[in-house]
Amino acid sequence: MKFHKEGIPSLIITLIVVAIINFCTLQFCSSYAIIVWLGYALSAFLLITILQFFRNPARSIIINENNIIAPADGKIVVIEEVTENEYFKDKRIQVSIFMSPINVHINRYPISGIVKYSKYHPGLFLVAWHPKSSTDNERTTIVVENKNGQSVLFRQIAGALARRIVNYAKEGDNATQGNEFGFIKFGSRVDLLLPLNVKINVALEQKVVGRQTIIGTFE
Repeated sequence: MKFHKEGIPSLIITLIVVAIINFCTLQFCSSYAIIVWLGYALSAFLLITILQFFRNPARSIIINENNIIAPADGKIVVIEEVTENEYFKDKRIQVSIFMSPINVHINRYPISGIVKYSKYHPGLFLVAWHPKSSTDNERTTIVVENKNGQSVLFRQIAGALARRIVNYAKEGDNATQGNEFGFIKFGSRVDLLLPLNVKINVALEQKVVGRQTIIGTFE
């Protein structure tokens, strides 16, 4: 289990806070054992929280051009036909994955191909399950086209707590299925906008695992 590079600043801040907590409890409250132990407990909680949030588990993948894999860990909260107005301007199947604070927050390419589009949109910070979060919240939009000319659009969407979206994808990049394209800190969601002829392999409320669960299959 590795620690993700995006968590290094948060880990440093946490270590400083833990050091201050323990210094203060030992310096000023050493005669009160319960306060000292509460300080230790709070320190352990903070460290464990940061370590689990920024964990980077090793996961294998068999690249398959026909499959669209989960770009994130979480739960399927939306499967519906929508009109995509930013890039394709046509009908698409939207599959949305809600990421809770306890999920792995690495975002991965759902297919291999060329990054055709990558754009950041400033916006609001509505709760991630709000119907308008896909269009009104701070977000990034990325489109990858595979060698067969099939394209998938996916969005990183900020939420009420997640106010730090990291996107590594740049137009013209070679995307490899399962490799990282970004990170969202402290919970939010990722939307997939898929062609109508894609066979959907997941169901509402299903838990999915990034880089492993097959969201859909190109027909």
